[in-house]
Amino acid sequence: MALTRHYRETVLERIKQDAEFTAALYAEAIASLVEGDCETALSTLRDLVHAHISFKTLAKHTGFGEKALHRMLGANGNPNLENLTKVIHAIEEDLQLSVSVDAKWSKPKRPTPRQREVRLAYA
Repeated sequence: MALTRHYRETVLERIKQDAEFTAALYAEAIASLVEGDCETALSTLRDLVHAHISFKTLAKHTGFGEKALHRMLGANGNPNLENLTKVIHAIEEDLQLSVSVDAKWSKPKRPTPRQREVRLAYA
């Protein structure tokens, strides 16, 4: 029978070895935050911390306790924006990455029923 590794171990090992994969994973975490998928974002940030910076070092950089960081980035974590920003900046510094945001507005082809209601209400 072949030996297998847990998925998480495989991801952590790849984060350690592949800088391009790490950057893509970090970008996905930030995109998940913007899209409102906090659970995915926190899980991805937690994996990046485990693979690179460690919770002990992250605690030193952010001024938070290790246990608080574990709770913050845990499955039920609910960090406020200020705390999450400190964590993200510490991770960015460790990984030597930065975030760039492009906002694009595209005119909808057909208004949705909700948009029609808003137009009527404000017309």
